[in-house]
Amino acid sequence: MTRPHIAVLDYGIGNLRSAQKALEHAGARAELTSDGAVARDADAVVLPGVGAFGACMDALRANGLEQVVHDAVAGGRPFLGICVGMQMLFDSSEEDPGARGLGVIPGVVKWVPAGVPRPQMQWNKLTLCTDDPMFEGLGDDPWMYFVHSLHGVPEDESDVAATVRYGSTLNVAFRRRNVFATQFHPEKSASAGLALLGNFVKVASR
Repeated sequence: MTRPHIAVLDYGIGNLRSAQKALEHAGARAELTSDGAVARDADAVVLPGVGAFGACMDALRANGLEQVVHDAVAGGRPFLGICVGMQMLFDSSEEDPGARGLGVIPGVVKWVPAGVPRPQMQWNKLTLCTDDPMFEGLGDDPWMYFVHSLHGVPEDESDVAATVRYGSTLNVAFRRRNVFATQFHPEKSASAGLALLGNFVKVASR
């Protein structure tokens, strides 16, 4: 397998280096970059994120990277959104009702329903909804690490790739054509998370 060049978009929000380092461990030549030209030349693109939806969208736009995301998605390159990076792919979020998302996955990011602590800050077991290449070798019920208070609700239920039980059923992974996105942190999810990132690296190397 060749070592694919994966651009991890750096728009000045939080610690994004952990995702880069995990992708390198999984076999990629991962580059943390805010340079649109570098991202456009990469084999695959990753959009991480921590913090608030609106602030992350503002930062992405201020760094001139919104169109880079749309170009990567439209061009069919493998694309991975992680945590708030996943949420940004939706149209909007209840966290910041006035903020406009990227609209890659039609739908809304909604608060985790009342009755359980927010955020969910724990390991939780995925229920896989699809036979997605990103889940290859993970087993039937992989455990991943979560820190979140919201979850994505797409217009098309077939976009949901995995769910968890946390008070109710929450959507936590999504597939829409060349785009895969996770609410959980694969870079913090030990062997299962690294296996998932390894699968992304395999897809990017094709």
